[in-house]
Amino acid sequence: MRNSTGNVYPHSILNKKKNDLDSAQPDFWSERYASGKTPWQLERVPARLTTFIGSLEPKRNILIPGCGQDFRTIAAFHRAGHHVTAIDFSPIAVESTKRALPEVSNRIVLGDFFIHEFRDTPFDLVYERTFLCSLPPSLWKNYAGRVAQLLRPNGVLVGIFFYGKEPEPPPYPMTGQMAAEIFGGRFELQTDEPVSDSLSIFAGQEKWQEWQLRER
Repeated sequence: MRNSTGNVYPHSILNKKKNDLDSAQPDFWSERYASGKTPWQLERVPARLTTFIGSLEPKRNILIPGCGQDFRTIAAFHRAGHHVTAIDFSPIAVESTKRALPEVSNRIVLGDFFIHEFRDTPFDLVYERTFLCSLPPSLWKNYAGRVAQLLRPNGVLVGIFFYGKEPEPPPYPMTGQMAAEIFGGRFELQTDEPVSDSLSIFAGQEKWQEWQLRER
């Protein structure tokens, strides 16, 4: 099955329920960006991310998958002197983010995270917020494998992960057991903290986590 950008999705999702198929396609998200129905949109940089950026060594090579319209996070990494690449498969989200950040517009990519040929691999760090939980759980192991493929040895997957309950996903919440199954074979959990400044729709259900890639 192909999405509107011509990319091929794994056969495993073809028999999933309709909402799963919808959330794995760019039009599902572009419609929400076009209508302004983006309750996940954070109009600031998370406090924990600000602290984390301040602790990084200079000139890290960073990837932000499923960046949406989160130009503030991209800008925060860029201002701190890091080399940041962001990708999303919604044309509306990408064009909006490019307009907000003309100085790094060439680093904001329209494409499919799972198959795009990134120029500057390996990455030191992959930053996560609301991308994993937007994906059907049938793609979560693919996500973990792709992140591991793109990171340098001992690279880190960091960010804000959604744990909790959601009666009508997306977003799709994780549990501790699910996280262990998805990441445990490839990554080691280094940091696990509650997030104190979540949006109200995520309050009490987000964790700041740092997953270090295990030595191959």
